[in-house]
Amino acid sequence: MAAQTRRMTANGFALTSDQLLKEIMTSLEDDKAEDVVTINLRGKSEIGDYMVVCSGRSSRQVTAMAQNLTDHLKQDHNRLCKVEGKDAGDWVLIDTGDVIVHVFRPEVREFYQLEKMWLAPGEQQAPA
Repeated sequence: MAAQTRRMTANGFALTSDQLLKEIMTSLEDDKAEDVVTINLRGKSEIGDYMVVCSGRSSRQVTAMAQNLTDHLKQDHNRLCKVEGKDAGDWVLIDTGDVIVHVFRPEVREFYQLEKMWLAPGEQQAPA
């Protein structure tokens, strides 16, 4: 994905991957996501420009954060997202195209440790 990939939104303006990341971070912050980590995927993978990993305190909160994020992106930016795992509420994957979002319950996040898989040894996590 190019750093300045643009897609049309409901209001006719296109979002870059950086703008999309900002919208996602705002939504997660509004929903009280915890331990939010942003990983820059440029040059590492073609699946997207960024990955966001965060936690919710319960299955209900994880599901609600995922639903609120996808609703916001659809209503305000005409962006349809692919969502996996929302029914269980342990780990929800949201593919927005340029940004991949993982919302976990803390125990599940600790088990899979996605951050360690995507960050090179010694690489710092991007501040949320």
